[in-house]
Amino acid sequence: MSTSAERVLGDGAAVRLRPVPYDDPLAQTLVEAVQQEYVTRYGGRDSAVVDPAEFSPPDGLFLAAEVDGVAAGCGAWRVYPPGGVEIKRVYVAPGFRRRGLAQVLMAELESTAARAGHRSVVLNTGRKQLEAVALYAQLGYRPVPGYGVYACSPDAVFLGKELSAAADEGEATWVS
Repeated sequence: MSTSAERVLGDGAAVRLRPVPYDDPLAQTLVEAVQQEYVTRYGGRDSAVVDPAEFSPPDGLFLAAEVDGVAAGCGAWRVYPPGGVEIKRVYVAPGFRRRGLAQVLMAELESTAARAGHRSVVLNTGRKQLEAVALYAQLGYRPVPGYGVYACSPDAVFLGKELSAAADEGEATWVS
């Protein structure tokens, strides 16, 4: 997919959301920033297995967010379980936080998953990521049973929600 979506943050800054392959250099730079965030907060990298092919359309999507041409964040989804998706790698670079970029990313991830025919979403985050837990609660996410490598981790928070027809209405303005 070579198109991108443009959105506007609450402060008026233009955001370009661009789908890129998970193994694209831009994606890998952003994923490494996510991993360094985990090292800082938890003392180690995320050990969940990620196959880059899982984030390729139509079974997945990796979005890079750029503000004024600067890599500002990312987010992705992959099919899990069948009929639903798992959101992964939601990240906003420190200089772009508290401007609404995470909400823009989440809205686009939910919207694209819904348009791809998925009706539910799950994700996991950590208890030390208080801002993420608060964001997901604000967006209507509720506790779900644990899954994957962190299913029994006391620091893991598992959340999910049903995607509604409202997510389908969030279609982006696509530009080349």
